[in-house]
Amino acid sequence: MSPFDLEKKEKEIEEMERESARPDFWDDPINAQKVMRKITDIRDKLDSYYELKKRFEDAYAVWEMGLEEGEESLFEDLSEEIKEIDRKLKEMEIEVLLNGPYDKNDAIISLHAGAGGTEAQDWVDMLFRMYSRWVEKKGMRLEIVDHLPGEEAGTKSLTAVVKGDYAYGYLKAERGVHRLVRISPFDASGRRHTSFASVEVIPEIEEDDEIEINPSDLRIDTFRAGGAGGQHVNKTDSAVRITHLPTGIVVQCQNERSQHANRLAALKILRARLFELKRQERERKLAEQRGEQPEIGWGNQIRSYVFQPYTLVKDHRTNFEMGNIESVMDGNIDPFIMAYLKHKASKN
Repeated sequence: MSPFDLEKKEKEIEEMERESARPDFWDDPINAQKVMRKITDIRDKLDSYYELKKRFEDAYAVWEMGLEEGEESLFEDLSEEIKEIDRKLKEMEIEVLLNGPYDKNDAIISLHAGAGGTEAQDWVDMLFRMYSRWVEKKGMRLEIVDHLPGEEAGTKSLTAVVKGDYAYGYLKAERGVHRLVRISPFDASGRRHTSFASVEVIPEIEEDDEIEINPSDLRIDTFRAGGAGGQHVNKTDSAVRITHLPTGIVVQCQNERSQHANRLAALKILRARLFELKRQERERKLAEQRGEQPEIGWGNQIRSYVFQPYTLVKDHRTNFEMGNIESVMDGNIDPFIMAYLKHKASKN
């Protein structure tokens, strides 16, 4: 972070704090909360920078002392501190890359099986396990809001909310089509199969004047939630499906215990999807004005996972690859996310 950036951020906080001191500041509570959150966010980042800068200066002073006095034991003590400073620097590098307006938000992630029946549905389960393990490693939480199982095995589609700082900023790197190549466990002949699954990631947003939902534009249906059978099957029509008639967007939620809770969760997802639709339209128009070719993310695979005849995971946007596929499937996807974030930053 350059001195210019620091000065710019300090001035930005000063301006917002002056705004927050106005007598009418809390007349608009939604905007006031946004301003206060932004002040806290910027202040936290500056505090982290100043703290790390001081740790580095202290470590450097100890190193100089060790050189002057010939105390090798001081260098041994510095080893762990240098490792910790390096780890903090890498975390800060990620936060610098995660600078989008909604990167700090929770994320809504949806997985859908492509063509291929049971094989593709099993691939959705594998991807969901991968993301679940990643969420655990990050200390985040994951809540399933809708799950449509396959007829024989696997999952046709699944929607979940990932709750944690920068969940959307990280997971937006996963948006697109994921390709699997392996010997199918469902093929008695042991042939190699290629399967596809799509991953959709959108930020969870708060109620915003930008997105107005007219109740007359909604068709709301209730149905009995599915489950694993026995005591897990809901005996009442608590699941909710909402269709937004003007756009045709359909969302549903069946994982909450009551119809009311499912309805609120479905409306939250609908709001996020309408917001994403608006954002995509805005980006498309800007691209047309600049004469750019719009990015095609939905139809083309972003990443391939090859189990046979060799093991390799390759991201086709960045060309970053890893041979340890077991580690990737166990949630070690941060190297791919970092490569994507750096790639995007280099293009801006």
